[in-house]
Amino acid sequence: MRIPDRDTATKFLMEAERLNPGNWVPHSLFTAQAAEVIAKVHPELDSELAYVMGYLHDIGRRAGITYMRHSLDGYHFLQQQGYDDIARICITHTFWLKHLDEYPGKWDCSEEEIQFLESYITSIEYNEYDWLIQLCDCLALPTGFCLLEKRLVDVALRYGTTKYTAVKWNLLFENKVKFEQKIGRSIYDLLPGVRENTFS
Repeated sequence: MRIPDRDTATKFLMEAERLNPGNWVPHSLFTAQAAEVIAKVHPELDSELAYVMGYLHDIGRRAGITYMRHSLDGYHFLQQQGYDDIARICITHTFWLKHLDEYPGKWDCSEEEIQFLESYITSIEYNEYDWLIQLCDCLALPTGFCLLEKRLVDVALRYGTTKYTAVKWNLLFENKVKFEQKIGRSIYDLLPGVRENTFS
């Protein structure tokens, strides 16, 4: 598997921040840090790969303020850089249920792009890294780590909800339990400042 090293990933994110500065950049850093610390104590995961995937999961936001299409823009960007193996994370972190109707924000993709996304998510098998980044994406505010509930409400208030929202939330909490069973502890024990940041 070909993945960018940290210096390359940092270069990508710094360039993206110049193109479209915003809270998504520190959010990406905290997502990466959460993925790394969980992967370090997980018996089947590589912490370096987990870090880079978390760091670049939102890299599609380099194209500007977008909604559904940020997942597609990130996928294409990483593919163009020669990182096909991790480009998937830009899409899989968005569609937990592998169903486009679960997405609560604007559908700012063309019909052809929507068809591609639908075909893509239904044709691949999600793996432990896909589920890890979905989880860590919901542990990271721009200000630091937080309880899942705070991040879920934050996203719902900004983007709205769909008929799948409760199903997605239940799936996320199920994934949390599965990771905790694998690592033998609460994920929150690994995240410094999580309680303070949640309640500040």
